[in-house]
Amino acid sequence: MDIIYATTSLNTFAQRKLSELEKKNLRRHVTVTKPLNAVEVIRDNKRLINFSSNDYLGFNHHPALKKAAIEATERYGVGSGASRLVTGTHPLFNELEGRLAKIKGTDDAVVFGSGFLTNSGLIPALMGPEDLILVDELAHACIYLGARLTGGTQQIFRHNDLSHLRELLKTHRRKYRHTIIVTDGVFSMDGDLAPIAKIADIADSFDSWLMTDDAHGIGVIGEGRGSSFQNGRHLNVPLQMGTLSKAIGGYGGYLCSSKPVIDLIRTRCRTFIYSTGLPPASVATAIAALDLIESNPLLAARPLELAKRFTRRLNLPVAQSPIVPLILGDTNKTLRAGNLLEEMGFLVIPIRPPTVPEGTARLRITFSAAHQETQVDKLAEIIRGRLLEDSAQ
Repeated sequence: MDIIYATTSLNTFAQRKLSELEKKNLRRHVTVTKPLNAVEVIRDNKRLINFSSNDYLGFNHHPALKKAAIEATERYGVGSGASRLVTGTHPLFNELEGRLAKIKGTDDAVVFGSGFLTNSGLIPALMGPEDLILVDELAHACIYLGARLTGGTQQIFRHNDLSHLRELLKTHRRKYRHTIIVTDGVFSMDGDLAPIAKIADIADSFDSWLMTDDAHGIGVIGEGRGSSFQNGRHLNVPLQMGTLSKAIGGYGGYLCSSKPVIDLIRTRCRTFIYSTGLPPASVATAIAALDLIESNPLLAARPLELAKRFTRRLNLPVAQSPIVPLILGDTNKTLRAGNLLEEMGFLVIPIRPPTVPEGTARLRITFSAAHQETQVDKLAEIIRGRLLEDSAQ
């Protein structure tokens, strides 16, 4: 009887929470989306042009990546079979980690199961209760989770506000053993860039370690090398984290750093030690993606060029990355806008709180190297004529 009562109370709790979210239009639903090619999908039986994917280089269906995945599977099998420290480090890992270190200009690299596992694990592997963690207020949720797991003191600085960051360091740095500053390189919901060069200078002046999450930078910023590379200059970022699931086209996460740091992460990081290694196919596709990025700098530049084309046509601030937010504010209005675009043949997923702050619900529009200029122009035309003009009235 106790089991029945417990199950009943659990279901009651879950249903009450869902009802509360439903009233606010914040309940989430999983929708099957069938990719047809790099930018077209079938969703709810409709063929749509996808402007919501993080596949910035159109690698999801690239023949070189598919070929690499098939060959790796045939040679090594479908899974790694164990954690990386047991028997899960198949031969492809060494090649990928060497390639990542090369493109990022570091001594070494370590590959994780996902970007979320990377951030939630490596920050507590480096920081502890005696330490200070400074985080940009718009940094990804997994960074905040990693910071909380350290048991240390967390301070949030206003988004890209260098004065506030410096003020917090002046006030608090001397009280703590070590300090780390963590920021996205490219912010996933706003598409703007962190002022990494200036943050790096501040970090040096306060003996603080700088870590950047470059999930949305590698492959598309800095000639494909990411946000730590600007105008041909390699910025001083000792901890360069990123993912293999966006521009790289597959799945996984990584950290690029010095050899002592990478050795420490392999020894201490729980999300590395206690997670099964990536399947051979995922590692092989990442290697193939890096081949394409390094051999074709024009490919890496195209998503940003298309994003700038879009912002010019709508008189929006010039895009800094392949991510362009159209902030509508009201959640219901944003949902209606997403539905309208879907009726017109475009998939642009509405982003709602708590993913973004209250009052900033938006259409998050992303651009792929595989998009055609005519598709970008048509989307801009619909938004200008059906959304922006309606909002102005």
